[in-house]
Amino acid sequence: MARTHLLDDATYARVLERIGSLTPETAAGWGKMNVGQMLARCAEVTEVTNGKELKGTPWFFRLIGPLTKRMITREGPYPRGSPTHQQYVMIGAKDFEQERARLLAALSALRSAGPRDMRHPIFGQMTAEEVGWAAYRHLDHHLQQCGV
Repeated sequence: MARTHLLDDATYARVLERIGSLTPETAAGWGKMNVGQMLARCAEVTEVTNGKELKGTPWFFRLIGPLTKRMITREGPYPRGSPTHQQYVMIGAKDFEQERARLLAALSALRSAGPRDMRHPIFGQMTAEEVGWAAYRHLDHHLQQCGV
């Protein structure tokens, strides 16, 4: 079964629509982040996928990386409230427009790079299909969190 992938033109267009429908007043249906923090987290995750360094990874995260990879690349709903890397924890005020622009730039860079295998700093080796699926799945989870 083909999975939804951010490099698919129709999927990407729909994701851009969903991001465009967010406002600074959009409320999250669950979790602790507001919409600006959610955009910042998604931008940071996408930037790491694009090659940004992931700093301060605890040894435990590296140890369970292959198990975590299976969780993030499987079918079904993304688990709510899962532990996250400290670099992805967003606290404090985040500028909505700045973070939305940052996310859109990161997504554009992901698409510009095209399908590629990569070595993720926690999950290890990932195929191009796994990268595209995991990127879409994480972003979709947080867009659903904000009702779009």
